[in-house]
Formats: sequence, C-alpha cells, structure tokens
Amino acid sequence: MSTHATASVRWYRTPALKAVDRAPRPGRASYLLAACLAGVAVAAGLATLLAKDQIAGPAAAVGCARGTALVVAGVVTPLMIGAMRSAAHGSERALIVWLGSAGYLLYNAVVLLFATPYNRFFLLYVAMLSLAAWSIGALLAQVDVAEIARGVTGPLPARGIAVYAWIVVTLNALIWLKGIAPTVTAPDPASFLAEAGVSTQPVYIQDLALWLPLMAVAAYWLWRGRPWGYLLTSALLITWVLEAFGIAVDQWFGSHADPTSSLASAAMTPAFLTWAALGMVPVVLALRPLGPRYPHDRVARRPTEGI
Repeated sequence: MSTHATASVRWYRTPALKAVDRAPRPGRASYLLAACLAGVAVAAGLATLLAKDQIAGPAAAVGCARGTALVVAGVVTPLMIGAMRSAAHGSERALIVWLGSAGYLLYNAVVLLFATPYNRFFLLYVAMLSLAAWSIGALLAQVDVAEIARGVTGPLPARGIAVYAWIVVTLNALIWLKGIAPTVTAPDPASFLAEAGVSTQPVYIQDLALWLPLMAVAAYWLWRGRPWGYLLTSALLITWVLEAFGIAVDQWFGSHADPTSSLASAAMTPAFLTWAALGMVPVVLALRPLGPRYPHDRVARRPTEGI
C-alpha cells in the first residue's frame, strides 16, 4: 500500500485503497454541458438584471430577482469557469468548486422559474435549470470519486464537518417549518405569498424536499468515511456559502427597490455576509487536506476521456 493511500485511511474506510495512476478528471461531456450552462446563466442573469421592466411583480420581489441575477452572472458563473480551467489542469479542489457552483446555479434556476412571474426570459431560465441538472449529472458520472477521496492526504475533521452540516440542516428545517406551520390552519394558507406575487414558495419546496435531506445523507456518508460523502458534503458546503452571499445581495437589492416591503431587509445583508464568511471555515477544513498529486503533468489531465 502506498504512503499516499495510508495517509487517507484515517477517514476513508473503503478497503480497496490501491493507488491508481490517473487523475479523477471529468470527460468532454462535463465540459461541454458546463460551458453551455455558463453561457445561458450569464445571458439569463444579465437579462434579469438589466431589463427589469420586463419582469412583473412587486418591486421588492423584482429587486431580489435582480440581486440573484447579479450574483449568477457576475460571481458564480465566472467562479465556475475558473474552476473548470483549474480542473482541466488537474486540480481536484477545483472539481469540487465546480460542482458546488453548478449546484448554486441549479438552485437559483428553480427560484427564477417559480419565484419570478412568467416573463420573456422564461426559456433562458428553463435552459439554465436543464443544463445545470445535466452538467451536474455528467460531472458526477465521469469523475473518479474514490480517487478524489484518496487525494485527502492531510488530516480531515470529517466528523466535525458532518456535525456542522447536521446542525445547519436541522436549524434550517426548523425555521422553514416554523414559517409553514401557521399557514396550514390559516383560513387562506397562501395569504403569506400575497406580497410576493407568486403562488408557491420554491425555497421551502426544494430545501425541504431535496437539498437539506441530501446534505444530511452526504454528511452521514462523510461520517462513515465514504468517498461520496466527502465529495457531496464539500460541494454542498460551497453551495451554501454562495447561497448565503447571494441572499445578502438580493436582500440589499430588494430592500432598496421597496424599503417598506417585508420581503427584503437591508439588515439581512450583513447577517448573511457574516454567515457566508463563517461558512468558509468548514469549506477550508474540507478542501485543505486534498493535495495535488500531478502538479506538472498537464497532458494527462486534459478533458479527453469520456463522451
């Protein structure tokens, strides 16, 4: 057994630890889909940000949508593109940043579709949702997850990160359920959406049905020392940081569009910026032990394998 594999055994419990002489790089399909996603995300973001007259709904809701669009087009998509370039040069950390960034775009494509009244940019939002989902699927299918896990050569506080994830999942779920519970017995359950100008709450839906359960399971796999737990938990932690930053921005935009609305508050901006900064701590703890193993062999890491 190699020294590299032995260093990883502290948390990685799968018995097959034989070293593999190849980088866990994605194939062409992952790069092609992600490149298309980047183009559509920038187009959707800029259209939503700059053509605000084309978006109906309350001023605060439109402001929040524009704030999200700014983060999509100006922060997260460039971050994903940079991560793709670094991943092509062999960076395994960049693969995780790429996955976490795509997760943010997937999450907010749903928000743009269901929390924004139907508008001229509908097909851009649909394309963004589809490409985000397919690019994530291609990336997960084409990378060697076990090989990424073997790259964890430093001490990884796996159980501490898992506990942190479970605490956030529990608190987030409780906050959403606290908001939902009074509506169940209210004469008009949807009355709390009147000011938002939409018919449902996509954040509640996708958090409670998908993202929070996914993080809970991923953290359990991380606790148990499974490679998928490391990859998914690390990527979702990045998505959380980006989402906290995005909320900080959209709250600022929404509150300035309508200071009297309860949909957005400028006071939430520093709170979520602080949360994003604090969320970087587990991200660093998760990614720091993942060391580069092929610093000079760029040819071996070109995205030429796969479909």
